[in-house]
Amino acid sequence: MVSVGSNIAEGHGRLGTGEYRQFLGIARGSNFELQTQLEIARALGIGDSKLLDDAEGLSHEVGKMIFGVLEGIKDQRVKAACN
Repeated sequence: MVSVGSNIAEGHGRLGTGEYRQFLGIARGSNFELQTQLEIARALGIGDSKLLDDAEGLSHEVGKMIFGVLEGIKDQRVKAACN
């Protein structure tokens, strides 16, 4: 889904970490939307099931990556607060 990558890029281009986190959260929400849309397509029998499975798997991987970035930002904030 285009909005996932677009939100990550926009957030990364912002000036603050807080804004980046906000846009990562929006991207995470868009990724969940995509997963829902894939489930709806599957339930309605729309699309090739193999392609839907592949897209769902990729979406889960993207979700893990977004979570990892969010955790990395959190770790940076903790380290900065301790210094």
